[in-house]
Amino acid sequence: MMNTGSMSFFKTPLFLASLLLFASPLHAELSKDPIKEFPSRVKKITLKNGLRVLLVERPASPTVSFAFFIRTGALDDGGGKSGLAHMFEHMLFKGTKTIGTKDFAKESLVLKEIDAAAAALQREQDKGAKADVAELKRLQASVNEKEQEDQALIVPEEYWQIYERAGAQDFNAATGYDFTTYTISLPSNQVKLWMAMESDRMKNPVLREFYKERDVVMEERRLRIDNSPQGKLSEAFLAAAFMVSPYRRPIVGWESEISRVTRSDAEEFFKTHYDVSRLVVGIAGGFRSDEMEGMLKEAFGAISSHPEGTAPFVSQEPAQDGERRVDVDYDAEPQLLVGYHRPGMLHPDSVALDVISELLGSGRTSRFNRNIIEKKKIAVSAWAGSSYPGERDPNLFALGGEPRSPHTTADLEKALYAELEELKKNGPSAFELSKVKTNLEASVIRALSSNLGLASQLAYYEAVGGDWALLLKNLEQIRAVTAEDVKRVAGIYLTPSNRTVATLKKVIK
Repeated sequence: MMNTGSMSFFKTPLFLASLLLFASPLHAELSKDPIKEFPSRVKKITLKNGLRVLLVERPASPTVSFAFFIRTGALDDGGGKSGLAHMFEHMLFKGTKTIGTKDFAKESLVLKEIDAAAAALQREQDKGAKADVAELKRLQASVNEKEQEDQALIVPEEYWQIYERAGAQDFNAATGYDFTTYTISLPSNQVKLWMAMESDRMKNPVLREFYKERDVVMEERRLRIDNSPQGKLSEAFLAAAFMVSPYRRPIVGWESEISRVTRSDAEEFFKTHYDVSRLVVGIAGGFRSDEMEGMLKEAFGAISSHPEGTAPFVSQEPAQDGERRVDVDYDAEPQLLVGYHRPGMLHPDSVALDVISELLGSGRTSRFNRNIIEKKKIAVSAWAGSSYPGERDPNLFALGGEPRSPHTTADLEKALYAELEELKKNGPSAFELSKVKTNLEASVIRALSSNLGLASQLAYYEAVGGDWALLLKNLEQIRAVTAEDVKRVAGIYLTPSNRTVATLKKVIK
């Protein structure tokens, strides 16, 4: 079954682990040096309307994977409308003027009536304590009645059912801070179906069942944040770490803002942010590029583009002048989050930060695992992430973990800082650095070994970074990182005055 949801992850260098979980690995088709071999296999097509498509043929594969990436995510939610990108991702599965409806001409009138009834209800709710209770009940009943009328006109989940009958796998979607993605894998003989379905979705989306889905998103927020110790801690951490950057807002949105978002807001979001010039499609599997190019032009070429309205200004975070701390009380085991401001993914220091993350917190031989978890037994977990909560804009290098009783979060914090200082002072050994580079290269090859992993990688780097070849450029830069680079970069960014610390304190309420 299709699953949509928000996405927020600590960057695992050079591949999106959460996306790769959707895919089953194929036999590796690359040599040990993908930098030399891989570029010749990628064909990039840019249609006249700006749609970019990245193709990789795998003739032996019986399936084709499609990864749609849009350079639009929670960063692009407008002021007072947090959660809108995530909300729209949910809505894009509701169908079109021909899919999901029994009679769109009649349904379109009912949808307008629902909007009017919902607006009247909102106006009364905005009166707060002065709202008329009886009038609120009447208006809510009116919304419910109109929604029931719409239910009689729709075909629930028809979008998914069409794909399911065609043998679809990996049908999924996710919203991050930097992007929104839609993925699917189909038998090779169903490529034309994908063309018809997705071009229709881009041209004629119908945001039916909007207010019902808004309630679903509200419940998602309660589940993932309000009733989750990790969610509460992360939300408080980001709000403290960022003063201006949209990274301070939760992907799912603030409750008071989600509850007010309207169907017209979502339609305007689509017009502004889903312009075809911002869309990137990665396609990998069993097909011929010349045939695929012709189908793409026929299906998507007529979609008009208005790119002048698709690059809103994003506020830049001011420099941090001192440590910030925040505590969260919750009936759960103590946890620690530490973040240091760092530049975005295109900065030359970014790859060294990836290496530092691997040295400190990746795998059994990492410094945190060897020294803090196994040797000193201070923590049950300790990790590092090089980019949080996204990487398109300046973000955070993050550390964290969970102390082992009777140790406290203060003990864990002290141990983490000791490892940082040791790295700054002496750098990694030649053996450590070589091992990390080998692991990162292996990650790249694993990421490229499945159709969906490959399609997702290409589309992600093209959409978020502006060039799919950044995937390989980053690998080349990592090969060049030295012990002195590690010491220099750690000394610049991983400093006390540049950090934010969030602690989850166990409080039984």
